[in-house]
Amino acid sequence: MQTIKLTSEQMRMMSLFQKVTKSTARDCIEDEKKDRIIFVVDVGKMGLAIGRGGANIKSLKNMIKRNIELVEFHENPEEFLKNMLNSELVHDVKVTLRPDGTKQAMVTVEAGKKGIVVGREGRNAEKARLLVKRYFDIGYVMINSPSKQLLE
Repeated sequence: MQTIKLTSEQMRMMSLFQKVTKSTARDCIEDEKKDRIIFVVDVGKMGLAIGRGGANIKSLKNMIKRNIELVEFHENPEEFLKNMLNSELVHDVKVTLRPDGTKQAMVTVEAGKKGIVVGREGRNAEKARLLVKRYFDIGYVMINSPSKQLLE
């Protein structure tokens, strides 16, 4: 587990998140490239953070004028990736060591669903890379989908 350092701006965002959602964020990542703020919440706290009909997230988005995304934390990197990338479409996640000693995650998704999992302009894949690097020192995330012919 990595030690995570937060900037004063991230601390301010987390404090605002807590006031608006009545739940605690364990982390806050500013993704300038995709113009969004990603909050990491504890297991089981996603519903509380989102609020009825997404009310909490809508209020927060209006206050900070940026897109907000939530990710549910998990101590296990495989489960963390599954939660983040859509557990219904992810079949398998394997974390392995590369020949150079760095860690990589191989994510297998349902055939034909890779685009949904990767997200528009790779948003979800980028979020997965950012977060598993930050928490588990996994440098690479590969998202694969078996071709339809193999399944028939």
